[in-house]
Amino acid sequence: MSIEARLEELGIVLPEAAAPVASYVPVVVHGGMAFVSGQISFVDGELVKGRLGEDVSLDDGMAAARGCGLMILAQLKAALGSLDRVERVIKLGGFVSSTPDFTDQPKVVNGASDLMLEVFGEAGKHSRAAVGVPSLPLGVAVEVDAIVAVSGE
Repeated sequence: MSIEARLEELGIVLPEAAAPVASYVPVVVHGGMAFVSGQISFVDGELVKGRLGEDVSLDDGMAAARGCGLMILAQLKAALGSLDRVERVIKLGGFVSSTPDFTDQPKVVNGASDLMLEVFGEAGKHSRAAVGVPSLPLGVAVEVDAIVAVSGE
């Protein structure tokens, strides 16, 4: 089954790939790898802002991380032409804007990790970091980047 068919089966519609907000490119493809720049938390076209442990709930944080994952997929599709070129999700890096006493960053970033497993199955299993930070660009709650193995040009 193609990844497009899998997305349709799951009822997932990818957002439009967002343009960069600074001096970088969204995806660099080199040597069979795609390096996806950090994608910030959009849900239903709106930025999810705030800090976990303060004004963003765990469930909203997980949804924000899933939104980051959806944007990672959108960026990959734009760069590769087809998500069928994804051979394996290698690593996700998750950054969670949180208070010093908030310790559930791994649960938050599961929002993106679980999406990769839903979409790519076994090839979606990856290594990961989930880090708490005091703030993120534009005041968002979550940012996730990715390293992905891809097939030929």
